Amino acid sequence: MNTLTLKILFMIGFVSAFAIRSPYQRENKKNEVAVDRKTAQEKILLVLAFIGMMILPLVYVFSPWLSVADYNPMSWIGYLGAICFLVSLWLFWRAHDDLGKNWSPTLEVRKGHTVISNGVYQKIRHPMYTAIWLWCAAQALLLPNWIAGLAGLISFGIMYILRISNEEQMMLEQFGEEYKAYMQRTKRLIPYLF
Repeated sequence: MNTLTLKILFMIGFVSAFAIRSPYQRENKKNEVAVDRKTAQEKILLVLAFIGMMILPLVYVFSPWLSVADYNPMSWIGYLGAICFLVSLWLFWRAHDDLGKNWSPTLEVRKGHTVISNGVYQKIRHPMYTAIWLWCAAQALLLPNWIAGLAGLISFGIMYILRISNEEQMMLEQFGEEYKAYMQRTKRLIPYLF
């Protein structure tokens, strides 16, 4: 696949992810926050992920500014990237749909929040993170540029490492034994493995 085709495939996935999330974001604004753990670190991590997964890829797709870091990908890489993005989008949609009103983009617990353990949450505690890891892998595969391609993996990786323990601690504090039991019967990201 040529670079233009790879960029088009990436943009289709990129726009699709926003189309999936948009109705849930609108609904989310209506839900009252019961517990808010948005710290300065949380805000910085969100900005970092935004730069790595949104800004740098769009700069690469729509301008020549990062072309100094381009490389020639192997021909099969684009197919693998497209498959990663498709799986990511399905899981992204399924995780949002299963969470419903419990979804929040930041470390918050909504009023009436419950532990969701059905659908994809039956086996994975954080399928949204799994979907985003797949998105970042797709970005790395579809954007043949050392900066824009890897920016998502690096920025989201930092966010994930610094955020996941805080998120699980918040859930343990909010739901106690119910969440502890849920943690014991599920995997964090990949069912049957991790």
